[in-house]
Amino acid sequence: MRKTLFLPFILTLYFFTSCHHRESHDEHHGHHHHQTEHDGHDSEETAEVPSDEIILPKEKAEQLGIETRSIAPEPFSHIIKTSGQISGAQGDEYIVTATAPGIVSFGSVSLAEGSPVKNGAVLASLSAQQIIEGDPTEKLRIAYETARKEFERAQILVEDKIISEKEFDSARQNFETARIAYQATGDRQNGKGTAVTAPASGYIKQRYVNEGEYVNAGQPLFSISRNQKLVLRAEVPERSYKYLPTILTAHFKTPYDEQVHELSQLNGRLVSYGKSSGENAFYVPVIFEFDNKGDIVPGSFVEVFLLSSPAEAALTVPVESLTEEQGAYFVYVKVDEDGYRKQEVQTGPDDGKRIQILSGLEPGDQVVTRGAYQVKLAATRNIIPEGHSHSH
Repeated sequence: MRKTLFLPFILTLYFFTSCHHRESHDEHHGHHHHQTEHDGHDSEETAEVPSDEIILPKEKAEQLGIETRSIAPEPFSHIIKTSGQISGAQGDEYIVTATAPGIVSFGSVSLAEGSPVKNGAVLASLSAQQIIEGDPTEKLRIAYETARKEFERAQILVEDKIISEKEFDSARQNFETARIAYQATGDRQNGKGTAVTAPASGYIKQRYVNEGEYVNAGQPLFSISRNQKLVLRAEVPERSYKYLPTILTAHFKTPYDEQVHELSQLNGRLVSYGKSSGENAFYVPVIFEFDNKGDIVPGSFVEVFLLSSPAEAALTVPVESLTEEQGAYFVYVKVDEDGYRKQEVQTGPDDGKRIQILSGLEPGDQVVTRGAYQVKLAATRNIIPEGHSHSH
């Protein structure tokens, strides 16, 4: 009887325990499933990949002076990069020489190299008053006065038939010779000696003498450059000689201001190119002449870009469009009113102003042509206005 009652009790206890365990398992499983759904929901919310677009509002871009241009294939020349030098053009420089021997005394005009001078300005005086041999100009004056008096006397004597026509002609010849010699220097006396004047307006290129130095007649004193015409001499490697007949013009970049000058904008012309190199040289000279419309310094060494006749069309961008990072080159492409994209490109040759793009861009791309550094700075500083988002 006791066994009969005990067995139902055990079965009831087992059933209750099993149900409780199942409910606990289901409840735990349900909670885990709910947590998984919640986590999955969060994953879906955060799964969006952030855009790599650089946000720069239109108003800000205008303030920074950022400019863009839609690129398209355009003619681009074969380019030879080399070095060269700027010098004064032939006939554009003058050598001022001493018209008489004497001791040099500079005037009030500044004679430092590069100083401007006006035509007729007194640059120096030549005095020989302290020289033992005497002042040559004074000697010429005395000879002139003597010859003049003799000629005037001969004029009277020939009328009275006291001297012959031959003697009169001799007196006249002596007078003319003395007059020419004296006027060559006598007209330039300024109280300090013989004045040396500038033959043309320009700039002092070089001074060959010092204050107080004795010079002989004909000795160079100064060189003056009008600085209106300049010459560009480019040295081309022999390996590029075959391209020289196709060269039309050139660009050059000055080292003191990094400015690129176009000869086509300076009335430039190709003067000549060497048909052969020197005996021990490996370069062939190419000579251009152009107007000095800017502050181009004669004597400076420059970087030269020789341009042949335009070749096939190519995609190009201004050199200032490029930014460089660890040897790679990038440009910035405008994708919408406030957005830009950083784009890596492969570059080709450049002419100092434009550079060919071999890959990375397509015709119609709106490339930043001015202010690329400002866009790069915006990307670096992550300048994104609050409440502004771009989802593409």
